[in-house]
Amino acid sequence: MDGQPGRADEAELDRLRHQVAELSRPHHRLRSTGAGILLALVLILTPLAVVASWTASIMGDTDRYVATMGPLVESPAVQEAIAARAGTAVSQHLDLNTLLEQVAPTDRPLLTRALGRLGTPIESALAGFVQKQTLAVVSSSWFRTFWTDANRRIHTSMVKALTGKGGGAVRLTDNSVTIDLAPVIDQVKQRLVDSGVTIAAKIPTVHTSFTVFDAEHISAARTGFRLLQLLGDWLGVLTVLLAALAVWLARRRRRALVTAAVLVAAGALLLGLGLVVGRAIYLDRLPATVASDAAAAVFDQLVRFLRTAVRSVAVLGIAVALGAWLSGPGRRAAQLRSLWSAGIGATRDAGEQMGLRLGPVPGFVHRWKRWLVWTALAAGGLTLALWSYPTGWVVVGIVLAVLFAVTVIEFLDREPEADSPSGDSVPGLGGAG
Repeated sequence: MDGQPGRADEAELDRLRHQVAELSRPHHRLRSTGAGILLALVLILTPLAVVASWTASIMGDTDRYVATMGPLVESPAVQEAIAARAGTAVSQHLDLNTLLEQVAPTDRPLLTRALGRLGTPIESALAGFVQKQTLAVVSSSWFRTFWTDANRRIHTSMVKALTGKGGGAVRLTDNSVTIDLAPVIDQVKQRLVDSGVTIAAKIPTVHTSFTVFDAEHISAARTGFRLLQLLGDWLGVLTVLLAALAVWLARRRRRALVTAAVLVAAGALLLGLGLVVGRAIYLDRLPATVASDAAAAVFDQLVRFLRTAVRSVAVLGIAVALGAWLSGPGRRAAQLRSLWSAGIGATRDAGEQMGLRLGPVPGFVHRWKRWLVWTALAAGGLTLALWSYPTGWVVVGIVLAVLFAVTVIEFLDREPEADSPSGDSVPGLGGAG
């Protein structure tokens, strides 16, 4: 009796020595090192993959770009900035001396002396009236059409600037994409004429521009942009394959899967942080002639779908990490699975007591449970893969739908003769990692 504990201790010690020996073998060390390097690459490539996918999408699809920038037409900051640029251009041709030209030459000296110090207030009032008419133009349905057409040309101009291909009427001047506001000024002139300021009809064609975005280093960015555009969604596929290879190389594969998923989420969140920092730097370096509020609105709108992709990838990574951890052999995970299984079992028992009869369904589900679970997981993954531009909420919805399907499978599962062991609630998902 006294010797049994000693033999047990020796057996445990031999087992530990065997594990240490296994881990110290060169090929195990090499595989672990390879898995670590691949996981580091996953962290680095995840933000690049998200940016590459967004770049290919936003630059490869004019309609998507127009849909992205279209809501800016309702932005007060953008409307005020455009109205200020166009209104100033018009007001420069409507000073008091220009208005006096409409008066008969013999009456001008008398009228000039009569106005006296009222000249400046009158000019201010005229400038305010011009600004009001310009805002009315910018808020009109005509301007929404003009904005949509201009952004279609902007897309062509940006593709030309970044790839060297294409053309367009929107200009790339001093590494800035600008919109010529001459059509807007023409609309303002017509409104002024209709309001009685007939001298506005004599204003010549005025070309003034509104800067959509400033790209100081756009030439240097061409190579990197072109590379990201070519990679597109393939960089995301490569990142997933590297993560899968890292999991396969790792000795503890479940733990490696959790780590890979967490690193994907971390990479997406790092990109989100980079967008915040990049926005601040971009706005801080804007020229004084560019309205910062309007530039901020344009930047936020341009990267809106990129931020959505960041949230979606982060949510997906966290969901995969939680799923892999909950299906593992850990004590906490087993406790949560037991609690979940007990709740489902209690619900099923209550239903049977109320007369619920499922016939042969529980036996069928029990026989094919592993395949049914993996089918639900595969369906969720396929739905996510085929969904065009999924948002964070779409990812959450798909995860909840898969969880609901697995819950229904667990509810319907009933072993014909013997109860399932405690903790073995989701066959096919548990097991050692």
